[in-house]
Formats: sequence, C-alpha cells, structure tokens
Amino acid sequence: MQTDRLGVHEFCAYMQSHNILGEILHLDVPTPTVESAAQAVSAKLEQIIKSILFIVDGQPVLAIACGKSTIGRRPIADLYGVGKKRVKLATPEMVLAISGYEVGAMPPFGHRMPLRTLIDRRVFEVPEAYAGGGAENALVRLNPQDILRVTEARVLDLLE
Repeated sequence: MQTDRLGVHEFCAYMQSHNILGEILHLDVPTPTVESAAQAVSAKLEQIIKSILFIVDGQPVLAIACGKSTIGRRPIADLYGVGKKRVKLATPEMVLAISGYEVGAMPPFGHRMPLRTLIDRRVFEVPEAYAGGGAENALVRLNPQDILRVTEARVLDLLE
C-alpha cells in the first residue's frame, strides 16, 4: 500500500487540469471537524462538505455529505446489494493509502486513484460549499455541482 501523501499543491494541480473553479483557503487553524471548518470560514454547518471513505466488499467508495449529518451504511449497502456489515468505515491508514490524503484533509476529488463516489442530495441545497483542501489547515470553496461534474458521482439519500 502506498503511504506517500498528497497535499494542497497536488490538489490545486488537479483542480486546474479539470477546470474546477474553486478557491483554496489557507487557514491559520486546523479544520479536522465540521464545526472547526465552519468556524474558521464563518460558514453554516450545512455549507461544510465532508468526504468519508467506506470499504464496500473490499472496494473503496467515497461518500460525500454536508454538515453534521451522519452517513448511513444502509443506503450504501442497499445500493451495492450487500449486507450492512459489508460496508465498513475505512481506517485512517486505508484513507491515506487509497486517497493519498489524511482523514480531516481529504478533498472530494483529486485522489490517488478515481473513487466510486456517492453524494447526498442535500449537498446541492447550498450554492457555495467548503470541503477538504488537501491539508488540515486548507479548505476549498466551490460550487457543489463541480464535485458532481468531476466525480460523476451518484446522487442519493445517504443519511441515517
């Protein structure tokens, strides 16, 4: 498994090469949680997008939701036709090896490899959102439609 880290520089390069209009915000504080990210950029909790990596039957699946919402394993299991116990949260080591980014810094795209991506429908209720920017003290401000465009994600109800 690879463990070399990707960072803000690689994420910026990915955004440029895919014509993604977004602004990387370099912050004075780390933003590992939805609350800390919202506070750092004076945003509402629902404007903060989180990217959570699951392992479904041994395959990585990225689930994207906003705010303090809890992503349910049941909708993912139903989508892939497996039991709920076959949908597991990736460990921090797996997240780094698969995506190239650490937990708390992972952007919604631009990973080491293309990831099957699911987006909760509520993400599109805000015109401007903030997501992981490749480092614990970086966020990207962007339109959620760009995430959909670049990841070709499946939109569904992911919340418990």
